[in-house]
Amino acid sequence: MKTAAFDYELPEELIAAHPTERRDGARLLVVDGETLTDSAVEHWPELVPEGALVVVNDTRVRRARIFGTKRGSLGRVELLFIRRVATEAGSERWEAIGRSSKPLRVGAIIDWDEIRIEILERHEDATLVALVHTGARDFEEILAQRGHLPLPPYMRRADEPFDLERYQTVYARRTASAAAPTAGLHVSAAVLERLAARGVEMARLELEIGLGTFRSVLVDDLDQHPMHAETIEVGSDLVAAIGRARARQAPVVAVGTTVVRALESAADPEQAGHVRSTRGETRLLIQPGYEFKVVDALLTNFHVPKSTLLALVSAFAGHEPVMNAYRHAVAQRYRFLSYGDAMWIPRKNQ
Repeated sequence: MKTAAFDYELPEELIAAHPTERRDGARLLVVDGETLTDSAVEHWPELVPEGALVVVNDTRVRRARIFGTKRGSLGRVELLFIRRVATEAGSERWEAIGRSSKPLRVGAIIDWDEIRIEILERHEDATLVALVHTGARDFEEILAQRGHLPLPPYMRRADEPFDLERYQTVYARRTASAAAPTAGLHVSAAVLERLAARGVEMARLELEIGLGTFRSVLVDDLDQHPMHAETIEVGSDLVAAIGRARARQAPVVAVGTTVVRALESAADPEQAGHVRSTRGETRLLIQPGYEFKVVDALLTNFHVPKSTLLALVSAFAGHEPVMNAYRHAVAQRYRFLSYGDAMWIPRKNQ
């Protein structure tokens, strides 16, 4: 489908730079076919069918951004570490992206306090392979202590102390991602308690949100977009939970587009509506015309124009209903993107 079909006018003042005062204090647009209803996230538990299965992505965001100095020129360098690719004696190799006044070249040395970082490779897509000299220490632990949270550039601000809590979900576990699964940022402890009181079961999976989050769609046709790979893990507990939901004829609710990608990637081809235990990479691109196999309902944020995330939501709820919902949200001054408001799509439109 043409990328232009997912374009819309997003006023800059509607991009949320800060979260709402309460985690569950955002607005909620309910998109049920052609019907739009303005609501609030705090009412979402009562909109979820009793006995449903709610699936979340429990990845934790890495404090992946650092600010160092380029040896020689003393120029300021920003590096964002995506994932560790190898460990050697006294050093680690990481995939990263960088920003400086001039493009970082192979062989460049960046000093970050006592840590020395050498650029080993630079790829056509501007990704880097960096050798981080850590001595006997684990770089993941160093980042956890001193790194900055990788807030999206469109927030146009540095991370602040409150982001350490609010840019993580309340159910986050293992540090693995370079961005938050943002729909889950709305889910508070109180929301979880009210879901449980309605007999709603919660299950977990992990999708490591990586470099693709920072890439724009640069082609005219989504079919030509080189979809990024992300690591997913769907465990036996989730397989069993979906089995129980199917047995009681309850819907499977995805909290966020990352959960949709993971569940649909793990779909069991031999048993409709079920998943298989899965650990590996997915490059699944979901756009209108895709036939959903597992997910029945979706909680999601508002996404950037001309993005694969907006294409996924359009595939789930229908292209025209979603674009109409986005026009409504702009007109009603909803807040957009990571710290913005949310949409609830109670059923797939197929």
